[in-house]
Amino acid sequence: MPGWEIIGEEERRAVNEVFDNGGVLFRQSFDALRKNMYKVKEFEAAFASFLKIPYTHAVTSGTTALKVALIALGVKPGDEVITQSHTFVATVEAILDCGATPVVTDIDWTLNMDPEDLKRKITPKTKVILPVHMLGVAARMEEILSIAARHGLQVLEDTAQGCGGTYHGQMLGTLGDAGTFSFDHGKLLTTGEGGMVVSKKQEIIQRAKIYADHGHENNPAFPRGEDTRSFPGFNYRMMELQGAIGLAQLKKLPASLEKHRSNKKELRAAIEGTLTKKLRFREVPDPAGDNGDALVFFLDTPALARQVARQLQQKGIGFKNLPDALNWHFAGTWDHMLAHAGWLQGKTLATYFEASGEILRRAIALPIFHNMDKTRIEHIARELHTALSQATAGNLH
Repeated sequence: MPGWEIIGEEERRAVNEVFDNGGVLFRQSFDALRKNMYKVKEFEAAFASFLKIPYTHAVTSGTTALKVALIALGVKPGDEVITQSHTFVATVEAILDCGATPVVTDIDWTLNMDPEDLKRKITPKTKVILPVHMLGVAARMEEILSIAARHGLQVLEDTAQGCGGTYHGQMLGTLGDAGTFSFDHGKLLTTGEGGMVVSKKQEIIQRAKIYADHGHENNPAFPRGEDTRSFPGFNYRMMELQGAIGLAQLKKLPASLEKHRSNKKELRAAIEGTLTKKLRFREVPDPAGDNGDALVFFLDTPALARQVARQLQQKGIGFKNLPDALNWHFAGTWDHMLAHAGWLQGKTLATYFEASGEILRRAIALPIFHNMDKTRIEHIARELHTALSQATAGNLH
């Protein structure tokens, strides 16, 4: 978990370097002032190298990255985009903001898209499948990509919480037609706010660049004020200070990923020592690719999970979205966006997503921090054992 833990002098120097070389905060133009410094472009190139993918484009947030990517993939009003019931609200917000219809699948015990339900949700209007790699763990991409290929559909990976994770050796965000990333303050790599669209296909990133820059095609044959355009866009440009911070953070990311994975392994081992029979750990399609964002386990009932969570909170142990921020990460509660969806067919969201809700309300997600030490890990394991023992003993009476 978050890059803010390792923000230091490197980020401060990176920001100061921008001001020491003209102070141009705009990602392009002002060539005479900026002394050949283009931090956002450098960040894009460095991130492409990290992912081993040819094309990237930086934008203002992970949410705008989703919208820009959807537009670049040709999503328009009347199209359907299939995503999953466990994600942050931004995923559905981006679909709606394109004028498209969000269609939502159940999840399975990976807490990600259920490929079997995905098959049931595809219609002639489906344009894009949008799986989300929640809490650092890959969705079942082999099955999802196979389904997409059979139906001739594009795949967009929401990798907001999966930065640095892999699936069978390939970086998350690079398996489908396009991928998006978030760099907000709670992510493994942070620029405060910010996001990235990535793709193996140049034409997708070219459309993303145009849309995110008011429709500017940045035609080299013309000055910017006389630039050509072929479709309307909006302003989702990342600025130079974010690019500078991103470069500094990216240099730290490999070591940070290694530390998170190590801490998660140690926490799981500490918990497994005495609690294996009392809880069920999350299914992970590719354990080697887990980025170490959170350790998720399930208890027998939602009531038991609530009770244990309350006791852990009283001991100063917090969570990663589950259960404390479930309503922001579960489509079954989003009446403000989905209550009138045609696919509900008269059901309430809670009823429609009953299976997903049962899984999510049994879940507890423990965040993994870069700076967790052995004492903290042992404290969490000890308090979890106590909370479980007390909760289960209480249920016997």
